[in-house]
Amino acid sequence: MTELVTFGETMALFAARRTGPLRFARDFDLGLGGAESNVAIGVSRLGHGATWVGRVGADEFGDLIRFTLAGEGVDVRAIADPGAPTGLMIKGRRTADLIDVRYYRKDSAGSRLSAADLDPELIRSARILHVSAITPALSASAREAVHHAMAVAKDAGVPISLDVNYRKALWSPEQAGAWLREVIGEVDVLFATEAEGRLIADVADPEKLAAELARRGPRHVLIKFGAEGAMELSGGTVLRAEPYQVTEVDSVGAGDAFAAGWLADWLAGAEPADRLATACAAGAFAVTSQGDWESLPRRSDLDLLRRPADGVSR
Repeated sequence: MTELVTFGETMALFAARRTGPLRFARDFDLGLGGAESNVAIGVSRLGHGATWVGRVGADEFGDLIRFTLAGEGVDVRAIADPGAPTGLMIKGRRTADLIDVRYYRKDSAGSRLSAADLDPELIRSARILHVSAITPALSASAREAVHHAMAVAKDAGVPISLDVNYRKALWSPEQAGAWLREVIGEVDVLFATEAEGRLIADVADPEKLAAELARRGPRHVLIKFGAEGAMELSGGTVLRAEPYQVTEVDSVGAGDAFAAGWLADWLAGAEPADRLATACAAGAFAVTSQGDWESLPRRSDLDLLRRPADGVSR
């Protein structure tokens, strides 16, 4: 049974194996990446039903996306678009500590997503709808798809989760802030970094920022501090979670993993402190290897971060 429904653009991902400028890269690993599909995989691995909807090219990369997501237990509703290619993401490592990500998604199949691509009955049957603010920045039709999905969910009493996921290459802070302020009143769960939260409300203190965001609509506000942990404001109560100490390899996808961990535990009916801890653990797992989603945890993995002193699991 589908518990979480999400939709958006997933791209083929080429990751350079060599550190340095991309022009000198000769070998690449091929995979895929997309904020919403990352969340769907994370929720599926943690034991809950997840459906991802999106457009892909009628090409090998589109097949890669469909087959990979299905292999991860995600219910895939991928529309093969013969008139546009699957978008591309190129990831390089400029230095040992700096990831360089470039997107080639203009006029891609994913950007042509429209309200007509979404099944209202699928949304009505979900326990939660998860959307990202990446999607409305892709095109006018994708923006309308988000509004349509949120309206269907709201009418059916389905909670709505929104991850700000700001991408400066897609729209300006002013454009993103205006859209976010327009829809935040419809949102039940909000995920944001401090900087992303300030696109909506110009408040410096994190707790006051969370309170202002909650005042505008969301029942649950999650503020992510990256390597410094996270905070949740729910029902007027503030919870803080300390980060897990891991060796960071690739930070791309950590926010999606955090959202997946929190949403999976929310679906499971976990206590607030437990779901925040699971979110932080999932985010920590995500940064421990290359790839946007490959190291996302299963339930049996979560205790591994509380590893023995010698770092060996026996």
